[in-house]
Order: sequence, then structure tokens, then C-alpha cells
Amino acid sequence: MKAIWLENQQLQLRTDAPIPEPQPGEALVRVVCAGICNTDLELLKGYYPYTGILGHEFVGIVEQGSEELIGQRVVGEINAACGECRFCVTGQPTHCENRSVLGIVNRNGAFAEYLTLPIKNLHLVPESITTEKATFTEPLAAALEIQQQVQVRPDDRVLVVGDGKLGQLVAQTLALTGCDLLVVGRHQEKLANLAKRGIKTNFVEAVTERAYDLSVECTGNPEGFAIALRALRPRGTLVLKSTYSGQLTFDASSLVVDEITLIGSRCGSFPPALNLLATGQVDVEPLIQARYPLGEGLAAFDHAQKRGVLKVLLEMPT
Repeated sequence: MKAIWLENQQLQLRTDAPIPEPQPGEALVRVVCAGICNTDLELLKGYYPYTGILGHEFVGIVEQGSEELIGQRVVGEINAACGECRFCVTGQPTHCENRSVLGIVNRNGAFAEYLTLPIKNLHLVPESITTEKATFTEPLAAALEIQQQVQVRPDDRVLVVGDGKLGQLVAQTLALTGCDLLVVGRHQEKLANLAKRGIKTNFVEAVTERAYDLSVECTGNPEGFAIALRALRPRGTLVLKSTYSGQLTFDASSLVVDEITLIGSRCGSFPPALNLLATGQVDVEPLIQARYPLGEGLAAFDHAQKRGVLKVLLEMPT
């Protein structure tokens, strides 16, 4: 089968990748559409020493697995947990000590014609959601995870730093809480997407220091982290939604003196994300900037790495 393969920080289009064999309890999924995200780009830069097929945001059709899923359109949670470790038995499978992660850790990913995942990881896509929109389920779930970790109240002043793919989704989900929200970035056209939805936006230079209860860093670069930290009032909360390919340095003393809470935030639950897509409470259509067939996957990655580009989708052969 065709697949986008990463090895030694180099991409190649393979045409000889074997179709994966599902293990007991797993399904074989024919991939229909997959999205390139910042984590894929960070893996390409060496954020984590991964070798294999990239990709974890996908929509596919189940070809082998439980009978009720065969032939159905699905999305899939990316962490394949063991079910036995201390995190699994306490209901925290995303931190399973023995997990594999689709397209990231010890499991080939979605930039291929087929993938495998545990059946329990799969979720049916409602008919009201188009395949392209459903491709955003995984990053939208990750955006919603913030609200599982932090209580966001209507009277909270909240800052989102970053107007890219993830920042757009984080902003739209936080806006649903009714908080006093500001999104800052460097791209007028991206900020305009949010302004159309009634969300306050501005350029990063407009951020008032020590003025926010909660800040969310979505840029993946040290400057974004510094802005998000400076914006917090004492006892504020800083949520990190980005991965960093390099080392991040900062003044740790400021965290102590101002008693700042620092929270890492990663994967989230799929059903709430699917509900937001089905009900139109979040609009992902403006985030799609390009579509490429899998055979042009290397060109798709070149496009996705250009400054200011939002979502690039890979469409698989039927």
C-alpha cells in the first residue's frame, strides 16, 4: 500500500508498505481522509525519535472488526492502551505506561491506505458531519480537554496565544463558556476567521501583562510561551497545548513568586467533539486550506510547513 514514511527526519512516499494485520480486539480501517497537524511537523523536526508511518487525524471505513462497525465511517482515539497498568485501571488510558500512539509512538499512522486501532478506540461519525469536517475530531477533542482540566467561568479573563490550527479550535471551544476571551496572533486573515464568530482578536503586541486569569499557549515556540506567561496575574493558570522540538527555557522564579499553575494538556474525549461538529457550534471549514491525494503527500508536507498555512488534508484513493 502507499504510505508516508518517516525515518531519520526524512519523509518518503512508499508504495510497498504492507497492509497492517489487526491484532485481537483491533479493527482494520481503510483511511479516507487525514489531516497534517503540528505534531507531524514537529516529529519531522525531531521532537520524538519516531520511525514509521505518520498521521493521527483521520476518518476511515472499517473493513475488519466488530460486525456493527464494518462498513461504517469512524474516527479513532490515538492512544492504544494496555488496560492493565496503574493508569489504565484508574481510568487514565491516555497515560498508559505501555501504550502505542497512532503515528507517534510504536504504531503506524494514518497517512496510508490502511491502519489498525483497538475497536474500543473507534467512534461512529454522524451522517450530518462531512468526512472533511470529521477529520478535525481529534484536535477538537484536544482543545476541549482544557475544560476538563480547568474550570473556565464567565467572569474569567482568558487569553489564547496563537492563531494557527490548534489556536483556532481552542478559541472556538473556550468562547462557548462565555468567558472574557481574547485571541492574539500575527496573521490578520486568521484572526478574521475568529472575529467573524464574535471572538475578540488582536495582534500579540496588544497583550496586557499580568491581566489574565488563564492563558493558553498554542504557538509551539518560546516567544509564545513568554507572552502567555507574562499575561498572567498572580495565581493564574498557564495551559500548554503545544509540543516543542527544541528545549524551552524560562524564568522559573516567576512561577514561584506569582504562584502560577502550569498545566500540560494533550488528548481529549471524542464524543463531545463530534457533538460540536454535528451541531455546528464549531466551524472548521475555514481552516481547510489545501487538499492533496496521498500520492502527492510529500508536496502536501511542503505546503503544510509554509508559514501561516492552516490545515492541509490528504485524501486517499477510493
